[in-house]
Amino acid sequence: MTDPNAIQPSELDQLPDRDPEETAEWQASLDAVTKAAGPHRAAYLMRRTLERAEGAGIALPKLLETDYVNSIPTSAEPAVPGDEALEQRITAWNRWNAAAMVTRGSKYGVGGHIATFASAAWLYETGFNHFFKGKEADGSGDQLYIQGHASPGIYARAFLDGRLNEEQLDNFRREAGGNGLPSYPHPRRLPWLWEFPTVSMGLGPLSAIYQARFNRYLANRGIKDTAGSHVWAFLGDGEMDEPESTAALALAAREELDNLTFVINCNLQRLDGPVRANFKIVQELEAQFRGAGWNVVKTLWGTAWDELFRLDTTGALVRRLRQVPDAQIQTYQTRDAAYIRQDFFGGDPALVEMAKLLSDDKILECFHLSRGGHEARKVFAAYKAAVEHKGAPTVILAQTVKGHTLGEGFASKNANHQMKKLSVDEFKNMRDLLELPIKDSDFVDGVVPYGHPGADSPEVRYLQERRAALGGPAPARRVHPVAPLPAPAEKAFASFDKGSGSQNVATTMAFVRLVKDLVRDKETGKRWVPIVPDEARTFGMESLFPSLGIYSPKGQTYEPVDRDQLMYYKEAQNGQILNEGITEAGSMADFIAASTSYATHGETMIPFYIFYSMFGWQRTADQMWQLGDQLGRGFLVGATAGRTTLTGEGLQHADGHSPVIAATNPAALSYDPAFAYEVATIVKDGLRRMYGEAAPGEDQNVFYYLTVYNEPMPQPAKPSVDGVDEGIVKGLYRFNTAESAGITPPANAPRIQLLGSGTAIHWALKAQVLLAEEWGVAADVWSATSWSELRRDALEADEALLRGEERVPFVRQALQGAEGPLLAVSDYMRQVPDQIAQWVEQDWSSLGADGFGLSDTREAARRHFGVDAESIVVAALAQLARRGEVKAASVKEAREKYGL
Repeated sequence: MTDPNAIQPSELDQLPDRDPEETAEWQASLDAVTKAAGPHRAAYLMRRTLERAEGAGIALPKLLETDYVNSIPTSAEPAVPGDEALEQRITAWNRWNAAAMVTRGSKYGVGGHIATFASAAWLYETGFNHFFKGKEADGSGDQLYIQGHASPGIYARAFLDGRLNEEQLDNFRREAGGNGLPSYPHPRRLPWLWEFPTVSMGLGPLSAIYQARFNRYLANRGIKDTAGSHVWAFLGDGEMDEPESTAALALAAREELDNLTFVINCNLQRLDGPVRANFKIVQELEAQFRGAGWNVVKTLWGTAWDELFRLDTTGALVRRLRQVPDAQIQTYQTRDAAYIRQDFFGGDPALVEMAKLLSDDKILECFHLSRGGHEARKVFAAYKAAVEHKGAPTVILAQTVKGHTLGEGFASKNANHQMKKLSVDEFKNMRDLLELPIKDSDFVDGVVPYGHPGADSPEVRYLQERRAALGGPAPARRVHPVAPLPAPAEKAFASFDKGSGSQNVATTMAFVRLVKDLVRDKETGKRWVPIVPDEARTFGMESLFPSLGIYSPKGQTYEPVDRDQLMYYKEAQNGQILNEGITEAGSMADFIAASTSYATHGETMIPFYIFYSMFGWQRTADQMWQLGDQLGRGFLVGATAGRTTLTGEGLQHADGHSPVIAATNPAALSYDPAFAYEVATIVKDGLRRMYGEAAPGEDQNVFYYLTVYNEPMPQPAKPSVDGVDEGIVKGLYRFNTAESAGITPPANAPRIQLLGSGTAIHWALKAQVLLAEEWGVAADVWSATSWSELRRDALEADEALLRGEERVPFVRQALQGAEGPLLAVSDYMRQVPDQIAQWVEQDWSSLGADGFGLSDTREAARRHFGVDAESIVVAALAQLARRGEVKAASVKEAREKYGL
């Protein structure tokens, strides 16, 4: 039987021991201390020894957890510059107005959150007063990712600063009238204030990491000096449950992003109750971040606790703090001193003796009020340590009380996230606690007043002086006047107009070839940001490796295995390609940072993110919505698109629905081009609209989504007829007629219009021939480059009609006079082409790849879904038969002939 006390084998047994006798002496010393002074003393000595070793630069694994105390002791805290009394009053006004705003809005039933800002007020105020750089100084300022539920506090500060007025505060969460405030940080709704939308939890921390990284990317590529920019992400401890919140921690540490600080408000509560009821979220997060390589600063206890720690001569207090689960800490917040004496201090003789030296008021001060996140001095020390730390990002774990200063009805109550208002009496108690000069008579008809000390008051002057010294107001979004980017040379686009001749080319390859030409442009080439999640070879992009380089802040510290090959794997500190590894979420975060650089840094960048189609909208649609919220611009490219083009891959890779999801995003211009010249035309128009001279009424704050295919096909020349380019951009044009295709149907033959998008147009073209040669039917073929843009235009026409304006949708204009019924087909589910059905005057039917994908050849998959050429022929004959234009027997005959 194994002895449980025996020394277990270790990885150190594999290392040579140059002096076994000395090793044994060290081990014996540890045993002796443990026996004589106890395991706690032995652990303390080992901790201090490891600390000394780390300070001496000796390479040892770091401890993942430290004691449940502040990382920075009181004796080491720097003095806070400025006027602490004025800062206290400023914070009091902001606390009051944040609570008043939400309470006043509650009569409209619009909701709002009070408790989050109440707990985090000093985390924000200390930053605004001393750290957060504005955009009016040199550089780009700091980037602030504000916790969404804390927005009332940010509005309150903007009100104090004169940036908002009472009417706007009263319109919190009521935007329809045009003078309201969005519920959460939202650049699209309040574009002069908010930079980053953060309330979709988890996306803020992920985006902050990649924003800090993109700042370094811009600097390393010589585009902009971003050394003065620091990224601050304010997060909730409950938010850290989201997988996106911690998905890129290792990246931030690996690339030594010391321009990044996470501030996690550890009020120990999430929406319904404790974050870690039976555990300790601070300790869990500390281990997670330390393990990932971050610098961790814990700011847990306020100065009232200093006396308790001085009395703790045995370490019993520190041990007890590590033992008590978070839910019990929360309970202490609501209980009297007698309960705390019994439950917290009563189980250890040393703590019992300590408690005898403490008054009830002292115990209540410590357990009810005194948290590190509620004291400017503690927060300042943490922030200063964060910005001065080099070589790694920093996370500050600041312990607070949710609902702090709002009264006993709010503080640490499980339901406080859903509590939307304070009573008049609760406001009066809050006023007294904050020592605000608000009179009882100011509460007119029971309505809580807003408070403001006056535009020329010491508080406002101090606030504005501090912000002026730091570079202007914050948060703030600025779109600096930037000249439109010059259009690339026409040659890059025109080369696709002549087609590929006898060569088969996939539209994915056509897009990559176009980008290769565009990145060589002298004026705009350096502004392209290619982004790919470890699939560059799948998309034929490896030829870009040696010419553009893959971005790495360390360059290439090794000799690549394929160095002797033409297309070798080249990493470079100034590399242009962001090859993110297997992380679509990280790639999207890259794209968002690059696509909004025109506002964040005043530097226009042109990102394109090319991804495995199925793993785009399905996997990261929330970030694509975030992209639209943040007014991002660029090209999303869903490669290996469609449900039937991936031979043998199966349903997990067979994308038949992404355009449906994309159609729900108002900022997404979604295209399913069939031919190389269409790809070129769409990209050219996208560059004009997003980065060049947009037409009157065009919104530049859009992004383009293109589907491209991996199926090599002959690329035809662009038809030399009027209106082709307009049709490509607007979504529909006639590619050919039966006659122009060289097919001669019988005189007076029945006619049908075949509408195809993407790769499906090739099946329509084959069906066109079969219909003429085998069934005497004339078919015209149309390329539907964008079903959703046709729908968007038609919806706008409907809206115009409600205003009394007559406007014919483009789809109806384009199809005007087209003979016969319409049959639409795509490699996506029928819902994609059916988007336009209600605006089509002709008889309508559609084919698509509905259902789950499957593994097989392209031909078999298309037959399975009923979208191949033969299936199109049968569907066309059935449509004509219903109109009496072909014999009904022809449909059955065709089914049997083609084996359907």
